[in-house]
Amino acid sequence: MKKPLFILLASLILTPLLSGCPTTPTQSDTGLTGEELDAMGGGYDSATTAGVDAYSRSPLEDPSSPLYQRVIYFGYDTSAIDPKYANLLRAHADYLARTADASVVLEGHTDERGTREYNLALGDRRADAVRQFLVTEGVPAQKIRTLSYGEERPAEVGHSERAYSLSRRVELVY
Repeated sequence: MKKPLFILLASLILTPLLSGCPTTPTQSDTGLTGEELDAMGGGYDSATTAGVDAYSRSPLEDPSSPLYQRVIYFGYDTSAIDPKYANLLRAHADYLARTADASVVLEGHTDERGTREYNLALGDRRADAVRQFLVTEGVPAQKIRTLSYGEERPAEVGHSERAYSLSRRVELVY
């Protein structure tokens, strides 16, 4: 008989302690309650955090920025820049000219056709063509380095025209 009475008394004492008390809305620095802030879009803390994240992301890491694209493709056996890449390269030139601590390495690549020596030279000519474009657009020459890999680092392994066309490129590496 004592055991059921003890369990009943213990549950009556512990229930209010374990269930907690309801909280009242507090006033924030804006004069709004927490509930009002939540109704406006997630509360004060999440709104400021989202704003900081949106503005602190580098344009190089933002998929909606033209600077996110850092590969220029070339035709077969040529180092001429296709005019469709002019605006992209101008965006990179503007970024490099405005950003004091930014520098870039231009990596020239080719497909596997041709000798190793020829492909190293062609990769170098492609990187130099992009370098000249950037310098003409106002980028200080000391912010740009060029490097040729020739056929050594294909973008896609294979012997198809698709694999070849993806390998004929200059990559801008910040």
